[in-house]
Amino acid sequence: MTELEALLRLSMTKGVGIKTYQTLLEKFGSSEEILSASKKALEEVPGIGTKLAVAIAEESKTVDIGAEINLAQEKNVCIIPYTSDQYPKHLKTIYSPPLILYIKGNMITSDVVALAIVGARRCTHYGLSQAERFSRLLAQKGFCIVSGMARGIDAAAHRGAISADGRTIAVLGSGLGAIYPRENLELAEQIARHGAVISEFSMNTPPDFRNFPPRNRLISGLSLGVLVVESALNSGSLITAQWALEQGKEVFAMPGNIDSVYSRGTHKLIKEGAKLVEDINDIIQELGPLAEIFSDGDTETTTDPRSLSLNSQEKKIFSLLSSSPRDIDEIIQTTGLPSSVVSSTLMILEIKKLVKQLSGKRFVKA
Repeated sequence: MTELEALLRLSMTKGVGIKTYQTLLEKFGSSEEILSASKKALEEVPGIGTKLAVAIAEESKTVDIGAEINLAQEKNVCIIPYTSDQYPKHLKTIYSPPLILYIKGNMITSDVVALAIVGARRCTHYGLSQAERFSRLLAQKGFCIVSGMARGIDAAAHRGAISADGRTIAVLGSGLGAIYPRENLELAEQIARHGAVISEFSMNTPPDFRNFPPRNRLISGLSLGVLVVESALNSGSLITAQWALEQGKEVFAMPGNIDSVYSRGTHKLIKEGAKLVEDINDIIQELGPLAEIFSDGDTETTTDPRSLSLNSQEKKIFSLLSSSPRDIDEIIQTTGLPSSVVSSTLMILEIKKLVKQLSGKRFVKA
């Protein structure tokens, strides 16, 4: 059994998420060893009760991963495990990243410069036209447009990016073998040709209202910020905006007709501090360093989107760090900055929870 097959089996076992997996991995060392462990050994791991131990030791053996892999191949879907280098790095930093990602199409390095555009399924003609227009203009500037491929605003956002021959990513609340809504099947194919359609759910997972709130954390997680175009007060778009805030992302909202129910959600966001948007420059300027990238016509992007919010000094130090520890003297020597500047900047990066200090004044990315 390969590591992919083992991790896929674990991901399809009820009750196993990223936190459980990381706890078990620390104890057993690999996905294969986790699956080989006895019920008794699993129960001895803190936080793993009898029910979950039975699921892993016994019920996981009944999962038909062969059928899952075959269906994915039939639908031209790649199965990307959390442990793969192909797994989007910025998703690894969010709350509860998926153990498995199903991807149809492709994700490229420049997709890190992304904006989510979301809104109501039931919306006005004004909302549809603005979502498509903003998406088209931002795609022309080099943004990848991320949305949920739902009816209404989401679908319009994807269409806008495609019309500009730009990049777009759709995150589904169903499996990629059960595309929803069905009328967007052709749109899904177009998105895959201009980017990717992705899901954390197994191939034949049907759409379910419980899937969409967690799906929204991936939409914001893939993006530098979220633009809400139209939203009722109980819209899922507000959940996406909340995820964005929790992830430290920017939230933008488009004002609308004060008499329209579809403006109440966006106006609520604006009252609570979201950036009011009238044109794309409001978005580009708010995203800081990105404004310079686009105004200079430079298409160079970074592999870690978190650095886009940093000043030049912070970025210089942050870019040197990785998961491998680096000694502070090495950082000082490489950057050529005074030791006092390096020390204070590292402290700021720690406060921002971007850097973690290990023993011996060694530092890694958080």
